[in-house]
Amino acid sequence: MGAAPRRAGGGMSGAGQTVDFDLHGLAVVRLFDARPADVRVVARQLGPLQAAMPLDRPADVVVRFVDHLPLAGTLRLLGVDDAGFAGDAFVVLRGRHKTSVRVRIPFDRLAGGEIVCERGLAAVPLLIPILNHVLVEKGVLALHATAFVWRGRSVLATGWAKGGKTELLLAFAAHGAAYVGDEWVYIEPVNGRMVGVPEPIRVWDWHLGDLPAVRGRLGRPDRLRLAGTRLAEAGLAGLGSGPIGRTPVGRLARRARALAHQQRNVQVPPRRLFGDATCREAPLDVVVLVGSHAAPETVVSPVSGAEVAARMAHSLAYEALPLAEHALKYRFAFPDAAVDGLADAEARRRALLDATLAGRPAFALWHPYPAPIPALFDALRRVLEGPA
Repeated sequence: MGAAPRRAGGGMSGAGQTVDFDLHGLAVVRLFDARPADVRVVARQLGPLQAAMPLDRPADVVVRFVDHLPLAGTLRLLGVDDAGFAGDAFVVLRGRHKTSVRVRIPFDRLAGGEIVCERGLAAVPLLIPILNHVLVEKGVLALHATAFVWRGRSVLATGWAKGGKTELLLAFAAHGAAYVGDEWVYIEPVNGRMVGVPEPIRVWDWHLGDLPAVRGRLGRPDRLRLAGTRLAEAGLAGLGSGPIGRTPVGRLARRARALAHQQRNVQVPPRRLFGDATCREAPLDVVVLVGSHAAPETVVSPVSGAEVAARMAHSLAYEALPLAEHALKYRFAFPDAAVDGLADAEARRRALLDATLAGRPAFALWHPYPAPIPALFDALRRVLEGPA
């Protein structure tokens, strides 16, 4: 039986600097021994939130970068190179896009304990889920959502993954909306203050047919990437059809076409799409639950904020699964160890949802898939232009 971890370890490291990322005063993510490439890794995840100098505040999440992560003893594997443990260390071995990484995560102390990363990774595993967990512990709701301000009204749009939240944001961006956040929005229940992580927005090729203004804001590399993946998918479609489609080459072409289709998107910084129309924060005025349905109409109807809270409790539990799954692996590795705050995380999230959304003006917006972007704007505009 493994011994419970005592602390998050350090490691051999080259010269680096201490860098803080400040989530609008709600949380500090602190990097130790960070080289410029390491800072860029975290900036891709958190956006341009880097403080000009280290802050005189305790860190909520700590990440240390090392050249080599030393382990005491033989690494015992969990799954096929998914994670492992050695001595008192729990190590994540698989990162973004299934790349190999070596990252030590202190599940016994997620708030303030050191995440130790070997350099060269594309992203810090579980960084956003850990940050969300720590913020919930601090009484801040971390919601899978998008937020914008249009004609003086602040809109929070939330729902299940792939429900059309980003499409709604882009629809209103085309009509002068100001950006608050996309993907994750953080809300203080006591005052309804919303802030976001200004991470890049995923724009799909099919969005551009409805949003010619967005096409004009893409850089040349982005336009070339989309054109290349479009041509690749078209060429593979030809190989996967007709007589050749029944051969092994045809079957391989169909699989490759599906992969090419998944690449028909670009990551665009919010400022490129919104310019100066960005808000550091905004008060929560209106809640919109967004989702798709098997019908041709785009419809909006009033619902209660309490209903949105009840639905989103399960959506947030789903979004927290990667962290929960690794916590179970950690408990397997160290059966006697405690996991920092995860046992009551679902109850905490539900309480924050109720406190934040119950009693707020709320609507449900259902649309066909893929989301018809102009129809999203037309349907919700009529609601927002009504009495405040």
